[in-house]
Amino acid sequence: MKKSSSYFTMNMVICLIYLMSKWISTYFELLPSIGILLIVVSLLER
Repeated sequence: MKKSSSYFTMNMVICLIYLMSKWISTYFELLPSIGILLIVVSLLER
């Protein structure tokens, strides 16, 4: 019984790590476009 619960916990940890890596990669893909947007806005305000 204990083995199945530890297996479930392991799957949960793997899923969390996978989701976090997905979010981090999405964030770093969006980061350059957000930076470009901020540069354009700051240039237009001058």
